[in-house]
Amino acid sequence: MSDTKTVSTYLRPIDRTGLLGFAEKGRNNPDNFGTNKVHTVCEGQYRTLSYVGQHAPVVVDEPLHLFGQNTAPAPGEIVLSALGGCLAVGITAVATYREVKLSKLELWLEGDISNTAAWGAGGADRKPEEMGFQRIRVKVAVEGDASREALDAIVQHANYFSPVANTMRNPVPMTISLAD
Repeated sequence: MSDTKTVSTYLRPIDRTGLLGFAEKGRNNPDNFGTNKVHTVCEGQYRTLSYVGQHAPVVVDEPLHLFGQNTAPAPGEIVLSALGGCLAVGITAVATYREVKLSKLELWLEGDISNTAAWGAGGADRKPEEMGFQRIRVKVAVEGDASREALDAIVQHANYFSPVANTMRNPVPMTISLAD
């Protein structure tokens, strides 16, 4: 008896030709970068609306135990959502590049976050590296027309090249100032 299974439905594919053209632009100008822009407005308490282009606002809140209204995901959950989305994009791109059709792609993310400093409002005296996410775990369920080993290689490759994962792994110069 065989352990093979027949896949009859694949996830909606991306444009491979467009992907290869985008990759060529990157090879030709590796120091180029784009700029993401977000406008965040606080409604009160900890509830905020973040406007990204013409999309509906991304709502962020804190849970009741952190003095929010619990009407939306917390900021750290949004960060994990960004990581999950970026990894999914990368896995899809690498699979497309390698001509692997995916039939399932799901990610589960968990992050252990430290906020004992209470946002700097009288909590523990902490250094920046002692705050925020201290550990992140990602589990990926992926299926397609490739072996488990090939799918794992796609996941690992996408992780290595993930812009959001690398932003989280590496220090990023950041400035914050009052608006004019």
